[in-house]
Amino acid sequence: MPKTILLTGGTDGIGLETAKLLAAKGHSLLLHGRSDTKLENAREVIKKNFAEAHIEIFRADLSDLSEVIALASQISERHSNIDILINNAGVFKLQNSTTDSGYDVRFIVNVIAPYLLTKQLLPLFNSEGRIINLSSAAQAAVNLEAFKGHQSLSDSDAYAQSKLALTMWTFQLAQILGDKAPSFIAINPASFLGSKMVKDAYGTQGKDLSIGANILVRAALDDEFSNASSKYFDNDLGNWSQPHPDALDEKKRKALTVEIENILNKFGIENNA
Repeated sequence: MPKTILLTGGTDGIGLETAKLLAAKGHSLLLHGRSDTKLENAREVIKKNFAEAHIEIFRADLSDLSEVIALASQISERHSNIDILINNAGVFKLQNSTTDSGYDVRFIVNVIAPYLLTKQLLPLFNSEGRIINLSSAAQAAVNLEAFKGHQSLSDSDAYAQSKLALTMWTFQLAQILGDKAPSFIAINPASFLGSKMVKDAYGTQGKDLSIGANILVRAALDDEFSNASSKYFDNDLGNWSQPHPDALDEKKRKALTVEIENILNKFGIENNA
C-alpha cells in the first residue's frame, strides 16, 4: 500500500537519492528543500524516470523557525495523515554559522527545526508511523552553553554535538510519547558518503550515496524497522548499535529537551502539539 512520506533536504545528496528510490516504489512524496529552483529540478529529475510519481514540493529555510511552522501548517492543510517523516536535512560548514538571534545554525537546522517540525506534525501520525532522524557516527557530548548561543564551536564540534542532540531527543520523545505514537528511529546512514556537505567539509568525493539512500528506504518501509522505536542503527556496521552514552542518559536527554523548548519559547513558539 502506498505511503505518504515527508522527506526534508530532498533536493540533492542522500535526500534526492532516497526520493528516487521511494518514487520507484510508488509512494507519495512530500519533498522539502530551501530553494524553489532546486525543488523544481528535483521533481523534474524524479518525474523523468518515474512519470507516474506523486510529488508535492515544499520550500522552507529550516534556519528560520517561523518557516518551519509555516511548512508544518502547509502540510497539515493538505494532508490528514503522514506515514513516514525522514528528517534528513542538515548542515555542517557555513560561511556564517550564527543566526541573527545568536544561535549556531547547526543546532537550529540539525536539532531544533526537526524537533519542531516533528512535534507540529504529530497529530497526522498514528502508531504505525515512523519518524526517522539522520544521526551520524560523529556524536559528541552537547555543550549546553554553546547550544544556548553563549559559546562558539568549530564546525566539526558543532556538527558532532548537533547529531548527538538529534539522537537524544529522538530517544526522549520515544519514551515520553510511548506506544501510541509513531516509532522514533535514529540512523547513521554511513560515514563519508559523497554528499555536497561531505565534499565541502572534507574535500573528498566520498562513498556511493546509494549506501545511505538504501538504508533510509529500509527504515521507512521494511518490517525489520517496525518495532524499532528508541533504537539506533549504525550503517557503518550494518546493524543496530549503541549511540553515544548521553543518548541513553534520561537526565541529560531531559535537560536537552528542556533547552530546546526554552529556545522555542524565546521565539514565541508554543510547541505543545
